[in-house]
Amino acid sequence: MLSLTLTLIVIIVFAIICILIFSYGVSIYNSLVQVRNNVDKAFKNIDVLLMQRHDELPKLVDTCRGYMKHEREILDRITSLREHYNQADTTDEKAQIENSINKEYITLAARWEAYPDLKASENFLKIQDRISVLESTIADRREFFNESVNVYNIQIERFPHLILARFLNYVRKTFLEVPEEKKQDVKMDFA
Repeated sequence: MLSLTLTLIVIIVFAIICILIFSYGVSIYNSLVQVRNNVDKAFKNIDVLLMQRHDELPKLVDTCRGYMKHEREILDRITSLREHYNQADTTDEKAQIENSINKEYITLAARWEAYPDLKASENFLKIQDRISVLESTIADRREFFNESVNVYNIQIERFPHLILARFLNYVRKTFLEVPEEKKQDVKMDFA
């Protein structure tokens, strides 16, 4: 009788331990799914704005083309990157392409300064204002995306989460970067 009671206690304790381990594993899995989906959602929010910007950039390029014939290389690279963005399948690919577009866009914006007639064009001003609004909104969403990526990357590298993350093939996500040109100190000239 005593051995039967002892066996029953061992079985119950073992079952409770198995249930606790299983519950903890489910909890880890659910947290990994949540952070992965948060990254995807954050990028989808940015993606809508990026597509708007990519749709409006050709209008700006067309407006600028007559004024900026010798900047054709920059304009062609922006157009090519935009096409690659539309064909990209993963968030990481889109993030890398978007980082390249941002660098080219900075170069293009710097070149605008050399064309006073272009800056006075009403069409150019409307498109430039629209892109400025989009850029501001994208910057806000980019910050949220990068925070989501950071939480995700931390979560998949924490122990014991990393065991399940590796088993499920979760890999680090790419941040959206701010081009070096945007980090430079702004020079004010009131002369």
